[in-house]
Amino acid sequence: MELSFDELVLAVKGEILVDNENRNFNNVNTDTRKIEKDNVFIALKGENFNGNVYAKDALEKGASIAIIDEVVGSLEDIQGLGIIIKVKNTYDALLDLAHYYRNKLGIKVIGVTGSTGKTSTKDLVAAFLSNKYKVFKTKGNFNNEVGLPLMVFQLDSTYDVAVLELGMSDLGEIHKLAECSRPNIGLITNIGLSHLENLKTRENILKAKMEITDFFTKDNVLIVNGEDEYLPNVESDFYKLIKTGYDESFNFRAKDIELTDKETSFTVVSQEGEYRFNLPMVGAHNVLNALLGIAACRELNVSYEDMIKGLDNLEATSMRLQFINKDKVTIINDCYNASPDSMKAALDVLENTKGKRKIAILGNMNELGNESEKAHKEVGEYATNKADLLISTGEEKENYKMGFKKDSVKLYNTKEDLIEDLRNVIKEGDAIIIKASRGVKFEEIVKALENLDI
Repeated sequence: MELSFDELVLAVKGEILVDNENRNFNNVNTDTRKIEKDNVFIALKGENFNGNVYAKDALEKGASIAIIDEVVGSLEDIQGLGIIIKVKNTYDALLDLAHYYRNKLGIKVIGVTGSTGKTSTKDLVAAFLSNKYKVFKTKGNFNNEVGLPLMVFQLDSTYDVAVLELGMSDLGEIHKLAECSRPNIGLITNIGLSHLENLKTRENILKAKMEITDFFTKDNVLIVNGEDEYLPNVESDFYKLIKTGYDESFNFRAKDIELTDKETSFTVVSQEGEYRFNLPMVGAHNVLNALLGIAACRELNVSYEDMIKGLDNLEATSMRLQFINKDKVTIINDCYNASPDSMKAALDVLENTKGKRKIAILGNMNELGNESEKAHKEVGEYATNKADLLISTGEEKENYKMGFKKDSVKLYNTKEDLIEDLRNVIKEGDAIIIKASRGVKFEEIVKALENLDI
């Protein structure tokens, strides 16, 4: 990290309780199980844990500094082990430190939010930029008030651009992340049903996503997916607004879309002309994701030619429509997460995949609140013309069945029962998609399919 000790103390508004001659530090860590030499340990508290208890443990494991908001035990026992800095709230200190560091580095930041498509969009933006710039992108799902700061701390002055995901489950969360990361350019993929359990309405979801602009000025840019039901109505006189989609009125639009089971091709049209893109990703939804990225890259003066070359560097996040071609079956692993929109997009991919039978193995979509029953029925109905066989387990399996307008449905009481029966269900030539919310761990089904002897 390119910070001095004095800057660290200033950024977190801390008080040094225990000092030490070693004031060197290299990275920030919130997990004592992963502590490395000269880390800064920030002690976080939750309902079922108190990181302050482990401050001494962190120093004994090699951390040079521990930042706490509560003294637990005797400070005398820590003398000689390292430095203790006390702050008012360690969560705020984590965000404040990341904000300070981001501003000091001064690199360009692209913030990506939305109900679905954040990760795929992030991956595409990073690839488009990569032929011209050195780019950092959020790893995995490090997109909340703990994960995003930890991503910021991975940056240094050798990077030109950071592409960061901003996730949320309630109002006010993206506000904090935007304050921390201060995106120069914000992208909103869509306003879906995810997080209805907390936010109750899609209007509130829109409000939460729009918090990405809370610190925008006339120098900032917001880019939105104009094909979304809510986003075309966004307007602003305070910052630059760009809309993308299929309509001729949008700043960037796509036409002549071609889909295969290996790639997605389309022509992007703007005031600058027409350019053909071939994405090594499946699914028409990725056209909309790509348009957001293309618009962002043009704001950073990346040429279309450089974007197209950059696709050679695409590193797609695992378990996102990942094709696994076995000798006798095709497996599509899309277990990273699930929402009604992403379920439908995945089923579209299944429809366009070659196979004697199309099989959809679907699990729960979480955090849908009162809309859960309706949403699962609608996805089941949508699957009717996309899949020959629907397989499900979990609390919502009956709702999938009620929506599916075919008799070819297999329901299981447990995931383990489903896995045990795969050998009796899967046949040579099948194309199978597996999708559910992350918490139900359907990747275990993918692994079982990979090891299945047909």
